[in-house]
Formats: sequence, structure tokens, C-alpha cells
Amino acid sequence: MKAEIAVPMGAPHSRILGVGAYRPRRIVDNAEACRHIDSSDEWIRARTGIVTRRWAEPDETLGVMAEAAALKAIAAAGITPHDVTCVIAATFTHLMQTPAIATEIAHRIGAEQAAGFDVSAGCAGFVHGVVLASDAVRARGGHVLVVGVERMSDIIDLTDRSTAFIFGDGAGAVVVGPSQTPGIGPAVWGADGSQADAIRQSVPWNTLRDDPGHPFPALRQDGQRVFRWAVYEMAKVATRAVEAAGLRAEDLDAFIPHQANERIIDSMTKSMGLPSRVAVAKDIVTSGNTSGASIPLAMDAVLAAGDASSGDTALLLGYGAGLSYAAVVATLP
Repeated sequence: MKAEIAVPMGAPHSRILGVGAYRPRRIVDNAEACRHIDSSDEWIRARTGIVTRRWAEPDETLGVMAEAAALKAIAAAGITPHDVTCVIAATFTHLMQTPAIATEIAHRIGAEQAAGFDVSAGCAGFVHGVVLASDAVRARGGHVLVVGVERMSDIIDLTDRSTAFIFGDGAGAVVVGPSQTPGIGPAVWGADGSQADAIRQSVPWNTLRDDPGHPFPALRQDGQRVFRWAVYEMAKVATRAVEAAGLRAEDLDAFIPHQANERIIDSMTKSMGLPSRVAVAKDIVTSGNTSGASIPLAMDAVLAAGDASSGDTALLLGYGAGLSYAAVVATLP
């Protein structure tokens, strides 16, 4: 008889056990963000809701910010770094093709034997990471650290009116671990690759090799195109995720979407028919768009402010470059 491959046995369910955040020291207001573009504080507030954002100083590297957020999440989860079996980093501003920043994060926090890999799905990356972490815990057990960390200030063109004022830096992390009851629902995820050029790097890295005098690659986006896609399509994705969890909009306590634009958030909230009592994260106002870090930063903010509480049911929705998206209902830590 042919020998059978052993199947790993994990936890019956998974949930988010702790959250942590790191926000860079430097606060940049709209007046400073407008120094190289034709815009104004009033225009930026009206169009995006952004008042300030954080830009990292040279010493606030991806690794440094991720470590700080990760250690807070680990402490909040009531575990030690040695309990972390895997580190997933959601980022697209790690400017090294290899190795993955997740391996550096694991080393920094002392999770020496943990697996580590990066997820590159732009602003949707963190929710992708949570979904993968949940599956890993249910398949193998252990505790998975998911970190969203970005230095958007490294890849924005300060003279580009469509992006210069939008983005900020920071790191947010969660620990996903075993649970006896369901804490993370089924994922609804996908991508519309036909619109992949709506958010893109200006030129590939090999352009610098072939033409060393070429300007450094920067982020470019078709803002109106992305806005229309997010407003009309992401509310549908959010609703599907709620339904996949066996819930209705009125069963939610919090809505924590990617912090891309306050008008998009308001539109989705209305389209989904969320009751007014549902806490809607708007970290965009003081943090700007921090891409893969925006959802964990917003989660930390709504919990710290008391707008949501441990045990509440929240909808997480990420969307961005690709055009990729991922949504899942989860119990807050």
C-alpha cells in the first residue's frame, strides 16, 4: 500500500488577537504638501478629506516602523515573539526586490524561526495578508503576524498634482491566532487586471539600469478612474463579504475600509445601507492614504478612540493597484 502524506492539523477557527500601530514623528499639513503643486488646503479637504499626513524621517525605515507596530500587536495579543510562526508583510514600498522585508521584521522582533514573506497587492495587501494568515492558522495552528507597512514618501513625485498630497507613511500590525469560535469570515477577493494601468509605477526598475539619468520611478494613478471604480464596485464587494459571513449590514459594529478618500468611504457607507450607529473609520483625515498600512492603522485608531470595542464585528475592505480588492468580516481584538 502506498504511504499517505500526513495532513497538518490546525485550529478549528481563527481570529485577530491584537493590533498595534506606528505613526512617524513628522506631521505634514496640506500647506506643506502643496509647496510644489498648484493646489490648496481647501481643495484637498473638499476632494479627499485629508488634513494632515505623516512622512517618515530617514531613521524611520520600513523595518523600524514595522517592528514598533508588531511588538505592540504581539503584546496586545498576550503572546511573545517566540510564539509567532509566520510573518506576512503587506507592502509595495520595500525598494529591495529581495529579500522580503518580512524576514527582517521577524529577525527584529525575535521570531527567529518564523516563516516570512511579502504580499504585493497595493492598498489591498493587508486584507490579503489577514486572509492568508487565517487560512494558515486553521491549517497549521500557531500565530501569524500580519504587518502593513509603507513609506509612500519614497515613491511619490512631489510635483505630481494627482498624487503628491494624498499619501502618508506608517505601519500597522495584527496577530492572527487560534480560536474556538469563528473570528474571521470567508474572503471575497479578486482583481480587474484590465485596469491595471490605473495605478502604476511610472517606469520599471530596469529603466534606471538602461538609462541611469532617468528620474527615479514614482507612483502614478488615474484618480478619477480609480474613484469611479471604487465607488461603484467596492460597495458590491463589501456587501458580498457581509453576506458570505452570513450577516446583514445591520449586524456590523464597525466598517474599516482602506483609507483612500473620505468621499469614497461616505459613498460606500451610503450604498451599503449601514446604520448610523456603525463606527466608520476615517483615519484618512490625519494620516492620509497609507496604502497597505491604512486598515490596521485605522483599526487601531477606532479602538483607541472608543468608537469600537473588543469583540465588535467589523468589515475590513482593501482595494487598490491591480486593480485588486479583498474584503472580510472579522471580530475586533
